Amino acid sequence: MECSQWNRLCLLACLALLASGCRGYQYGHLIKNNQPDIVGSHTAGAEVYNPLIDESVSRLLGTQMVTAHPAMLGPDGLPACRTVCFVGVENKSAEELGDFKDQIYQQIDTQINRSESFKALSRRMVDAALQETRLRPDSLLVPDNMRLFTSVLQRDGQPVDYLLYATLTSGTTERNSSTQRDYLLTLELIDTRSGTFTKEQASIRKGYHQTYLGKALNYNPLKAWK
Repeated sequence: MECSQWNRLCLLACLALLASGCRGYQYGHLIKNNQPDIVGSHTAGAEVYNPLIDESVSRLLGTQMVTAHPAMLGPDGLPACRTVCFVGVENKSAEELGDFKDQIYQQIDTQINRSESFKALSRRMVDAALQETRLRPDSLLVPDNMRLFTSVLQRDGQPVDYLLYATLTSGTTERNSSTQRDYLLTLELIDTRSGTFTKEQASIRKGYHQTYLGKALNYNPLKAWK
């Protein structure tokens, strides 16, 4: 075998080894802030949840800035800093959230606390109050349960103006070997004084395909599918 052919074979073997990786080894790298999130091939991930959180929280806080209850206005007539009890994240989507459930909670909680007009109660205090009252998050909407729950927090020096619920849902559309999933994050803010509530939502659509060609066939901008 000629030397050039041998070198070519060695090069191809090395490239194949690098492409396939070595069994038992895993490689990682840091992702810069200006780089996009990796897009999950089978389920939603950061590329879906992060934009949903940013948009829904921004809409909710923006709405509440102009719809404050009269009892929550400060001496200057502007909304005073209001306390939000974030009860939790409920997953009603077709996918398991895994470790993203706690991350979604923490991201929403942090964004609320960054607002000048709102502050969120400590999650540890909320969990302790639920344990003491032996109430489930979904049972707090019963007036007597809400009063009991908020009284426990107020006893500990934590008045509650709002209860906040986050719900993740999804809708799935299938076409041959391709699937479109519509993700919807809903934030529901409930006034503990009046019982009135405000809802804001954010949505993202994502396509899943068995081959890359599926994207071109189903989302061809030059052809409108009916």
